Amino acid sequence: MSVVPKILVGLGIVLISVTGIIHVIDAPDALEEAAYKGWLFYANGVGSLIAAIGILCGKRWGWNLGLVITALTIVGYILSRTVGLPYIPAEPDEWLEPLGIISLVAEGLFVSLFFKITALHKKVS
Repeated sequence: MSVVPKILVGLGIVLISVTGIIHVIDAPDALEEAAYKGWLFYANGVGSLIAAIGILCGKRWGWNLGLVITALTIVGYILSRTVGLPYIPAEPDEWLEPLGIISLVAEGLFVSLFFKITALHKKVS
C-alpha cells in the first residue's frame, strides 16, 4: 500500500488509535455492566493497536483489521442504544454520551478513509 500518502497513513493511525483508546478508557465501566462487554472493549484497544502498527508498516491487513474493528464497533454502539446487548438492556438515553460520540466520529472517518485509500490503490493498480 505504498501508494497511500503519508498524511492519510497518519490520519488512519490517529483515527484507529482514538477508537482503541476510548474503549480502553471505558473498559472498566463496561466490565461492571457485563464482563464480556468489558473484555470486548479491551480487545478493541488491542486490535486497534495491532491495526495501527499494520497501517504504519504499510500493510493492507492493518487497514482491513481497522475496518472490521470500526464497523463492528459502530454496530455495537447502535445495538446497545436500540435493542440492547445480551444481559444488558437498551440504553436509549446514551446516544449523546461524549466519549461515544467522539468514538463514533473517529470510526466513521476511518471507514470513509478506508474506502478513499481503497480507491487510490485501485487507481494505481
